[in-house]
Amino acid sequence: MSVPALHTSQLQSLPLLARGKVRDNYAVGKDRILMVASDRISAFDVVMGEPIPGKGALLTRMALFWFERLAHLCPNHLTGLDPLSVVTPQEADQVRGRAMLVKRLTPLPIEAVVRGYLAGSGWQEYQASQSVCGVHLPAGLRNASRLPEPIFTPAAKAAVGEHDENISFDQVVKTVGADLAHRIRETSIRLYQAAATLAADKGILIADTKFEFGLDEQGTLTLMDEVLTPDSSRYWPADLHQEGRNPPSFDKQFLRDWLETAQINGQTWNKTAPAPSLPPEVIAKTAAKYEEAWQRLSR
Repeated sequence: MSVPALHTSQLQSLPLLARGKVRDNYAVGKDRILMVASDRISAFDVVMGEPIPGKGALLTRMALFWFERLAHLCPNHLTGLDPLSVVTPQEADQVRGRAMLVKRLTPLPIEAVVRGYLAGSGWQEYQASQSVCGVHLPAGLRNASRLPEPIFTPAAKAAVGEHDENISFDQVVKTVGADLAHRIRETSIRLYQAAATLAADKGILIADTKFEFGLDEQGTLTLMDEVLTPDSSRYWPADLHQEGRNPPSFDKQFLRDWLETAQINGQTWNKTAPAPSLPPEVIAKTAAKYEEAWQRLSR
C-alpha cells in the first residue's frame, strides 16, 4: 500500500519555525529542530503546487546515507534520536521515514557550492568570462567538461521564492571573516571529493553540489540541512557523460526542462509564482528520476 504524498505537514504539538521549499522545521525545546521533508518540489526557486510522491522519504534516506559516510570529515547536526519520539501518535504518519531530529545551530548565510564539472549557471558564466564566481578557469572547456580540480563557487542564501546570488570568495570573507571562510571552502571541497569518489564507484558523476553549514555554541563548523541529495546536487550517469552536451540527470532537471516550455493561459511560463500545474506523467517521471539516483547509490 503506497503512502499518500505530503505537500505540507501540519503538526500541532510543536511550534512551527519555518517552511522552506521542501522542509518544514519545528522547534523541539530550545536546542533541537524537527526537520520534516515534505514531497514538495521547487524549480527556478518556485514551489510547485503538486507534490512528488515518495520524494521526502527518499531525500531523508539519501541525506542520512551521506551524513553517515562523511561524518569523519565534518561534524553534522544529527542527534541520533528518533523523530517519532517528539510527536504525538496521531502525527506519526506525517513524520515517519521523512524527518530528522537535529541540533539547533546558528546557520551561516552562505550556500557552499562545489563544482567538479561545468554545468548550468557555471557554464554560462564561463562562456562570458572564462571564470566562475571569480575562479579563473583554463580556456577550451566545454559544457559538461570535467574541471582540472573541484572549485568552490559560493552563493548568498536567498529567501524562499528568490534566487540565490553567486558571490566571490572575497565576499564570503567579508560576510563571515577570513578564518571561517577558509574553513568552509576547505571542508566543502573535501566533502565533495569524498562523495564524488564514492558515487563514481556506483556509476554516478556528481557534477556539482551545495552544502549548508552552521555553528554550534562552541563555534564548531557543522554540516546541516540536507546533504548531496538530488535537490542540492547534479547527478549524472557516468556512462552517458559526454563533453559538449548536458547528460541526463538523476534529479529535477527533467522537471526544469518541461517547465521551460510549459504554458499558463497560452503564454510560456515566466518562472514566477504560481507555477504551471504538473501533469501526472511529469510527476511520475520526476519521481522515477529521484528513485533511480537512490537505487544506484545504495546498491
